Amino acid sequence: MTSLSRDDVANLARLARIEMSDEELENLSNEFTVILDAVARVQEVAGADVAPTSHPLPLRNVFRPDVVVDSLTPEEALSGAPAQEESRFRVPQILGEE
Repeated sequence: MTSLSRDDVANLARLARIEMSDEELENLSNEFTVILDAVARVQEVAGADVAPTSHPLPLRNVFRPDVVVDSLTPEEALSGAPAQEESRFRVPQILGEE
């Protein structure tokens, strides 16, 4: 059984600059014990013949070649805009900033 003592958790909290009460330190120590035990069980199962994975299903990235095509002119892009200003979309102010 792997565990972190209350003092270990207090040291980690100090390094992370997180203030914790004695009760929080005790609870977190118990939670870390559960987490570390779960990781230890997984390490027991994973043998040298099991490849590391980040996802349970095989993933394949789909690539396509970049093709340069003509894009819209500023006038074409703004043609359907309800409001425009200086070749840009004009939108309502939402943050109350100048």
